[in-house]
This record gives sequence, C-alpha cells and structure tokens, in this order.
Amino acid sequence: MKLSPREAEGYFAKPDAGRTGLLIYGGDAMRVALKRQQVIAALLGPNGEEEMRLTRMAGGDLRKDPAQLVDAIKAVGFFPGPRVAFVEDCPELSAPAVLAALEDWEPGDAQIVVTAGQLKATSKLRKGFESHPNAYAVGIYDEPPSRAEIERMLAQAGIRDVPPEPMSVLANLARELGPGDFAQTLEKLALYKLNDAAPLSHEDIADCAPRSTEAGLDDLLNVVAEGKMEAVGPLMRRLQAQGTNPTGLCIAATRHFRTLYACASDPGGPGQGINRLRPPVYGPRRDRILGQAQTWGARRLETALTVLTDTDLALRSAGQSAPQMPLVERAMIRLAMLSRSR
Repeated sequence: MKLSPREAEGYFAKPDAGRTGLLIYGGDAMRVALKRQQVIAALLGPNGEEEMRLTRMAGGDLRKDPAQLVDAIKAVGFFPGPRVAFVEDCPELSAPAVLAALEDWEPGDAQIVVTAGQLKATSKLRKGFESHPNAYAVGIYDEPPSRAEIERMLAQAGIRDVPPEPMSVLANLARELGPGDFAQTLEKLALYKLNDAAPLSHEDIADCAPRSTEAGLDDLLNVVAEGKMEAVGPLMRRLQAQGTNPTGLCIAATRHFRTLYACASDPGGPGQGINRLRPPVYGPRRDRILGQAQTWGARRLETALTVLTDTDLALRSAGQSAPQMPLVERAMIRLAMLSRSR
C-alpha cells in the first residue's frame, strides 16, 4: 500500500509492528535516512540494537546472497520484542530477493524495512510494496519539514515551550538548511536549553544556528543601511577573504534595500509595510529593518536602488576594466554616506 506524505508522518511516529514491511525511497539520502532512523527507533524502542533485534544488510549484497534476507526475518532472537531486518540502499537489481522475502513473511517474523534512492513508478521494488496488502511504500520528497514535523522533532529533543514567533523562525530555518544540518541545530538547542525552563527565544536560535558567509553579509548590509562607514572596509575584506562574489554581494544589497523600500513606501507607513513582507520577519531582525526603513524614507531608498542598479550594470558590462570588489565597496560607502544625509 502507498502512504501519502501526511499519512506517513503519523505512521513514522507510531508504526505497526504487525506489518510485513516498509519501503522508504527518495532522491535525498539524508531525508530518507532520518525517516528510517525514526521508524526503526519507534518499532524497536531505545534498546533494540543492543538487544540484537535489528539486522542490517546492504541492498547490493542481496544480489549475491538473496537468501540472507529470508534468513534474517526468520531468525529467532535472544530477547523478546519486535525485530527488524533492515536493507539499506537497495538497488533495483536486488528487488527479486526483497519481493521473495515479502512473500515468505509470516506473522512473528521480523519486519522488513528497505531504503532506496529515487524510484520510478514502474520500479519492481516500489510496485511490490505498493501492491502488497500488508506492506507500505513511502516516497520522501525534497521538501522542508512541516510545522507538525518540526513540533515532533522539538518534543523529541526535549524542547516544549516554543512561542509562535520562534516557531516561525525555526520553520524559516528549516527551509534554508538541509535536513541533517537542521536536525543538528535542534540537538544543539536541546543542549543549550538543558535545565533552562524559560521559553525558547530568538536569541537562543541565533546562538545555535549554523554560522555562514550569510551572517557576515547581513552584518555588512546592516552597517551600510545604518551609515557606519568605518565598518564597511573591514567587513568587505572579510567577505572577500571568504570568497564572496562581487555580483552576488550587489544582488544581496539590492534585495535588502528593496525590502526597506517595500516597508517605507507602504501607504500605511513602514509599520504596516513590514507586516506585509513575505516571508515574514520576526524578533530583532524585524526591529532593525523597521528602524532602517523609517530612517531612510522612500525617496532616499529610491536613490539607493539607483546606485545599486548602476553598480550591477557596471559589474556585468563587457567593457568594465576596474576591479569589481573595489567597485562594490565604493557603492557601499556611497550608500552609507547617503544614509547620513538629511
């Protein structure tokens, strides 16, 4: 049988130990692995591997020894409780061995859990699980986790008091990070909040979120928008050392000043304009953007966007001979000076 993504989320949390098997497939190996870890842990409990109730095998090995999967599901364990025979990264050529084990399975045997890469609808492995009356097939797609899934991950990490705004920040972070990095961020948050009864805050998330070139880029855009000319040079050199592309830097600055312009030019004022931003902004970043939009005003932001557009055209011009990073730095200094003018 085939499970939809919504049905799969509930099943991964509370799998049925009486099922014959489960196929988890998808193009993102990390997302597939995280789901496999979740469902096996839910089936076996915390001590399943220590009690030797989990048998692992590589999918490619089943081509040479197809009987090993049948032997694994029929084996009698030393400890009571559900058992799992896990086939990792199963190729299509090993499908006959897996399908034979599905047919030989009887109540009381170990449940078969199989992971695979992206499978076509015509795949024998996929069709075998989807057509089986007591087995499930689940496709894992390259999509960020849902709010319900984030809430489950937070509860699993022991983080329960999460106000709406920090939850929205985590949802945005889940869209920006890969599944492995996001899971590690939640683990760091759990350790960071250990024995701390206070609700999760934006500052907690900022302290635990991965540091990247983007953080330095945000620092530069903020000092430019706030007129701190003395900080522009050092930040530009730091970004250049990190390998930041001048054109990418100009595009990021244009995006930032367009956001400010959208706030400042709103008919209801910057306070209403910032509420219309999509994706929404929260916490300290929201306060900072609002303050910058109020300081600049729509007229000066139009001038700033003109400066950035001219700089972008110069960077892309075939006849441009000046070094590109100094060209961008000059534009950033002009903008910082413009923010101080009245």
